[in-house]
Amino acid sequence: MSKTRVLVCGATGFIGRNMVEQLSQRDDLEIHAVRFNRPEYSCANVTWHQADLRDPATAKNIVSGMDVIIQAAATTSGAKDIVQRPFIHVTDNAVMNSYLLREAYEQNVKQFIFFSCTVMYQSSEVALKETDFDENQPLHPRYFGVGNTKIYIEKMLEFYAGLGDMKCTAIRHSNIYGPHDKFDLERSHVFGATVTKTMTADDHISVWGTGEEERDLLHVDDLVKFVEASMEKQPENYRLYNCGLGKATSIKDLVNKIVAASGKNLKIEHDLSKPTIKTSLFLDNTLATTELGWAPQVSLEDGIARTVQWWSDNIDSQTLKPKAA
Repeated sequence: MSKTRVLVCGATGFIGRNMVEQLSQRDDLEIHAVRFNRPEYSCANVTWHQADLRDPATAKNIVSGMDVIIQAAATTSGAKDIVQRPFIHVTDNAVMNSYLLREAYEQNVKQFIFFSCTVMYQSSEVALKETDFDENQPLHPRYFGVGNTKIYIEKMLEFYAGLGDMKCTAIRHSNIYGPHDKFDLERSHVFGATVTKTMTADDHISVWGTGEEERDLLHVDDLVKFVEASMEKQPENYRLYNCGLGKATSIKDLVNKIVAASGKNLKIEHDLSKPTIKTSLFLDNTLATTELGWAPQVSLEDGIARTVQWWSDNIDSQTLKPKAA
């Protein structure tokens, strides 16, 4: 039996690397990993490709012969760039996805899987379904560029799915965490930054504001399982799925849980000079559960413990870079 040829774009990034490492263990898949300017890493049963996906000729070549494309390549960064350089999340991502989708359609790829986000959703005290997104409501000004770019790509997926037989999957996932996340303080998001602050602290850590903002946090292993389920069971050519833990956790509680998992006796201080925005967001996964049989398996407490242990085993506390093999 021939293997399904899977192309993982953005294979050196956080989500892409976890996809490669876990999917490459399956005997029925042939994994091809795409990198841009980062070095490849050792992973058995993986074929590596170096490519700039913003180039149309490169996109055409890299897609050739593939059955499934998992599109985890993106220009990403942390909160600092979202405020100071929001344009970096717009142009490159719109360009590379446009070229990849066109080539996937023209070359008869069976499925195109894209990682969207949840910044288009409004704050809510109840779990949000995919249909709860209201296009008439303005996005938060901070996320105007990145949010509308994601929506544009979702619409392109729906467009191409309607042209022929290619299945297109848009995954609006919540905040993902786990091994290979960004843990340097310049580029990391709140989970990775809090883990690093905790693991390098001597007596205290500082939290912006009161920590009342609530987020839905999903371990990356559950996201990989979601992708596998969509490859096997997605019933229609186009689907937009929510993918989250389905629970809201405040930043204050998250910090307490991370400190507890570290085993350190740290004082948690709140910098009240920083803004506090009381928002809440968590996802209703009913559609994915009904159609794909997927549900998160990793509890937040277990996921935090596993991530803290991974950080301790793999990150140099002085340089905040991966330890030498």
